[in-house]
Amino acid sequence: MKNIDTFDFTNKKVIVRVDFNVPLNENFEITDDTRIRAAIPTIKKILSSGGSVILMSHLGRPKNGPENKFSLKHLIPGLSKKLGVKVQFADDCIGEQAIELSKKLKPGQVLLLENLRFHKEETLGDEHFAEKLAHLADVYMNDAFGTAHRAHASTAIIAKFFPENKMFGYVMKNELININKVIKEGRKPITAILGGAKVSGKIEIINNLIDKVDNILIGGGMMFTFIKALGGNVGNSLVEDELIETAKEAMQKAEEQYVCFHIPTDTVIADKFDNNAVHKFCNAHEIPDGWMGLDIGPETGQAFTDIIESSKTILWNGPMGVFEMDNFTQGTIEVANAIVEATKNGAFSLIGGGDSVAAINKYKLQDKVSYVSTGGGAMLEFIEGKTLPGVAAIEN
Repeated sequence: MKNIDTFDFTNKKVIVRVDFNVPLNENFEITDDTRIRAAIPTIKKILSSGGSVILMSHLGRPKNGPENKFSLKHLIPGLSKKLGVKVQFADDCIGEQAIELSKKLKPGQVLLLENLRFHKEETLGDEHFAEKLAHLADVYMNDAFGTAHRAHASTAIIAKFFPENKMFGYVMKNELININKVIKEGRKPITAILGGAKVSGKIEIINNLIDKVDNILIGGGMMFTFIKALGGNVGNSLVEDELIETAKEAMQKAEEQYVCFHIPTDTVIADKFDNNAVHKFCNAHEIPDGWMGLDIGPETGQAFTDIIESSKTILWNGPMGVFEMDNFTQGTIEVANAIVEATKNGAFSLIGGGDSVAAINKYKLQDKVSYVSTGGGAMLEFIEGKTLPGVAAIEN
């Protein structure tokens, strides 16, 4: 594995797997360019060091080959502007045009290939397809952490054709460094705040974090499975009955390892899943029939704030309630503000997972925490202790 900071890119063509899976409106204009902005330092580093760049990515989930709405050509104006370089485009990632344009590519130039997923071989991890991509360049770089948990042709298989010239870009490098600051190098006390709708999506993370953290704070819809496991009445709240025993086992494991497992004591309940529903505070273990919990209550919010503000390392994944609805957003706001306060006082804070990132962006606090992960599923699998194919392909 080579290092982006020390590698000599002079006259080298570098094929870079980026994550340009960005949202477009009906006029095919980019509505959130976070992922593109994240990749710019990597691209500029190669160009300023005498190399040329071939960019490859997916966009959306095309099912039947090429579709205009999933074409990466819509990204060219914004990308060219950000780079200050006219970006060339190949209308098929492995077609004749891609071969010709890559052959003619000169140092300082950028070529964007059409959507990888227009070929089903990409997601199948097809070796022949990966080899065709590899023939376009001298060096392979993976800078798409968001797809690092997929063993696709462009994220993992292609690396075998570059045994000596493969490396991470800055996005990948920074993601791995910052996640490891929590799970391998965290200063104590370490607190993990886990929310979201379902226990099923988080149980592996919980189990893997128990021997790494001091506090686990549970919020969101998943809290009601734990509350029911403790014998509480949860009314019509979201519960995964098939995971009640699993929830009990997780709490038992935490107790055995002296990890404080914090379940909400109060909640905001509503008579229906609607922002305009009748709502009130209630003991989280005594929710009446016909009512459902949609946020943590003020007592829990204060308790969580106190724990977070006394922590030195913080991981946040998942909102505390239905934060998209204004009447059930307070718990998530309180947690976000507590994380900002802790960060201000020297704690390291990592925000990861789609909804947590959406929440921190909604409250415009993304610049007041230590690191916001773009990884989503990849970050969660890494924290679960799983090997990410996109990481292993570069490291091994």
